[in-house]
Amino acid sequence: MLTLGAKRELIAHAGGTQVIPGFKVKAVDTTASGYVFNGALAVVLTEGMAISDGVRFANTAGAISVTFLGAQRSAPTRRAIERFLNSRGIRPSGLR
Repeated sequence: MLTLGAKRELIAHAGGTQVIPGFKVKAVDTTASGYVFNGALAVVLTEGMAISDGVRFANTAGAISVTFLGAQRSAPTRRAIERFLNSRGIRPSGLR
């Protein structure tokens, strides 16, 4: 996986390569956004979500996190991530 700035991620896996787009949000503070991304990705991959859907889920978590000041307060709940995705008509396979 390679981060291509705030706009997208490139993933390479056995099935080939894929670019996963990010989300445009009004960033307030990027503190801990990388940790939020990595944590969200680790959770859903552990649950068995496909890598492309997992990266989309993690991109969402990171996008939400930069809209808040500070680190701990910026970590979104799973419900907040799912609402964000649903509001954009995205339903990654493997979401509970």
